[in-house]
Amino acid sequence: MDFHIAVMALLLCVIGRSTGSSQTCVPTDNVNPWIFVKEMQIGCWTSFISKDSREVHIINLIFTQSDAKMFNVNLTSSRPMNLIVTSADTAYGAYSPNKDVNIYVSTNSSVHFYGHRNNIYKEAMPSDEEELIKWATQRFGGVTSFTTIKNLKEVHLAGTGTKAGSGECILGNEDASEKYFMTIDSETVPFKSCFPMPPNSNEELHIINIPESAIIRNVSLHMDIEKTSLFLRGPQGTTWTIVNLQHTKFSSNNDIILQNMARHQIPPLVSLNSDVAEIVQRKALEHFKTTSFTSYTEIISEGSMIALRLQKRAINTVSETVLKTAPTVTTNEPHLMPLTMQLYNSPDFRSPLDPNAKVQSNRRIYAEITGRTLGDIVLTIKVMQCFLRSKGSCPVVKELPFMTETCSSSSCANSTRLSFSLDQLQELTSTTWDLECSVKICYSEKCGDGGRVKRYLEVTQPCLQPQNTECFDFGLPGVLGIAFGGFLIGVLLIGALWFIKIKTGYPTGLDMSSTVGCPCSSTKRQPVSTNPSPSENSSANASIGSTQSTPTSSMA
Repeated sequence: MDFHIAVMALLLCVIGRSTGSSQTCVPTDNVNPWIFVKEMQIGCWTSFISKDSREVHIINLIFTQSDAKMFNVNLTSSRPMNLIVTSADTAYGAYSPNKDVNIYVSTNSSVHFYGHRNNIYKEAMPSDEEELIKWATQRFGGVTSFTTIKNLKEVHLAGTGTKAGSGECILGNEDASEKYFMTIDSETVPFKSCFPMPPNSNEELHIINIPESAIIRNVSLHMDIEKTSLFLRGPQGTTWTIVNLQHTKFSSNNDIILQNMARHQIPPLVSLNSDVAEIVQRKALEHFKTTSFTSYTEIISEGSMIALRLQKRAINTVSETVLKTAPTVTTNEPHLMPLTMQLYNSPDFRSPLDPNAKVQSNRRIYAEITGRTLGDIVLTIKVMQCFLRSKGSCPVVKELPFMTETCSSSSCANSTRLSFSLDQLQELTSTTWDLECSVKICYSEKCGDGGRVKRYLEVTQPCLQPQNTECFDFGLPGVLGIAFGGFLIGVLLIGALWFIKIKTGYPTGLDMSSTVGCPCSSTKRQPVSTNPSPSENSSANASIGSTQSTPTSSMA
């Protein structure tokens, strides 16, 4: 009897291990920190600039019935351009006025702009995409870009900044997020996802599943991470195009095209007709011979083409090394520690910068990186490195030195404070940057990788002051020196005048005993010679003689 009980217990243990050896999860939410999903739409872009130095942009708007159909066009920093807005739906838009931008809508269009209407023009134009490009080419000389946006909330147009070039815009399926001169905020493609505890190995495994009911048949996949395994599952006829393969292991029940390898096509490697989440997950674990995966994503889209971007996780997972040394936490959610970065104007960290604020390159900025506690665990954040990455067409990466700022307040228990100097950006032309810092999460004296935290930053150059004539600022020694110099010059001038007096007929100089105001009234004049000239008559001599005797008699 005891023997049979022991065998039964052993069998239960074996069954329990076999069923618990692999990990699955149920997709629920619309958040995946690794994967971004975008619908591919019709569009194109060139380097065209018209003869009057204007760009020509066309935006075609598509709205669903459930959407509010309201949008905003940000033209604050736009270059001179002609903007054509078209839509088959009734929509209402607002825009920031810019005297260098002209907005054109069709006379039959249901797109209405409210607010400033000084630079809005209505003209008869076709609704078909190809015909609209031909019309714009005839009207303005060419087209710089054509963009189709679904359920637009806000678009920011800055301009391409390119020189004059070809204006032939050939339409095709595109990922509008690759247009660096345009920032689009629109409704995301609906999807479900889940991600269980992080795997023991350093290599990630991501599972992407397209249900049989979806009409998606073409998927473009951009890889921004390395050492990754992908399990791609879709309906029959789906094609996965991997744009930039980076040390990636992959498997799929569909065809895979490697774009950076002369569009090399790989036939299906597995057979899987079921789209049930648990079956797809177990098939992926079986294929890659592992017991856990990083994320599972289930995508449903109304479009036939989508673009996926797989990047480094935006939510920073606390490393398992830290969790093993930390106290036990009772929670139903994965141990995740989201990090945020807030910028400040001053070292007192009381004046947070607005996310859209511009920072001058000669200013010092202050940053606070904050995380949340995991139950009763108190984790600290240690910043390892910080970089600035430009967001222009020619990316520039600059390492940003930082100083750690002290904080004695209890509010700093789950944060760290830094300060940066942006002096090295004064000689660069780029103004928009991503400030990115790599951090470690520490418990006690043990630390693990905490991932990266990123923040958008716009930098402007300080205003140059006009060159003025230099002004000399004299102190007390300077004033005394000037006074002494003036005194010395005055003495020398008086001496020169005295010398001139002596040499010009006044040998006795100035009579210091004379009355004030009449310094020369008592000066004796030189005797006049008694020898008259031959031409003088006798009467004149007598007159002179009497004149000479008069002072003698009067003095006696």
